[in-house]
Parts: sequence; C-alpha cells; structure tokens
Amino acid sequence: MCLGIPGQIIGIQDEANCIATVEISGVRRPVNIACVLSGENPHETIGEWVLVHVGFAMSKIDSEEAEKTLTLLAEIGELQEELDAIAQSTAQEEQKENGHEVR
Repeated sequence: MCLGIPGQIIGIQDEANCIATVEISGVRRPVNIACVLSGENPHETIGEWVLVHVGFAMSKIDSEEAEKTLTLLAEIGELQEELDAIAQSTAQEEQKENGHEVR
C-alpha cells in the first residue's frame, strides 16, 4: 500500500521531462507528472490536484477529495501527537514509580 499526499500543480519547471512545481501543504516541490498526463500539454494541468507519492503524481483528484484527504491526514497527525504524549506521560509515571528521576 502506498500513501499519496494531495498537492496542487502550480507551475511547470521542465515541460520536456514532465516536471511540475506542486504545492503540498504550503511546501513547493518538483514532481514528475508524466503518469497523469493524458496527451494534454503539461501547462494545461496547472491548478489541478494530484496525489503525490515519492516525487510522482500518481493520479488526478478533484478539490473536494483533496480537502477531505488533507483533513484526514491532519487528524491522523493530531491523533499520533496525542498518542505520543500519552506514551511519554506513561513512561514518566513508570520512571517515578521505579524511583528514577524524571526530567
């Protein structure tokens, strides 16, 4: 299973090699869009949303799906932060119970 992150194509860096500038959660990076081109000129994809995995746009998605996916990924991140905080708190309590100094 691979996880694709939604990103919006905001420009074309290298038309011959199908390299676009894609903005992913505010970060701009080069992405190969060859897999999502269906014969159209790469410049026609500017403004479209794609799922990006390891530097490649794997599929096109609509803005609604992009928003839902970004929201879900943010929630997963918040959940992970909460789980990390619980684990840290539990570890500190165990250290106190075992007579170890907690910093």
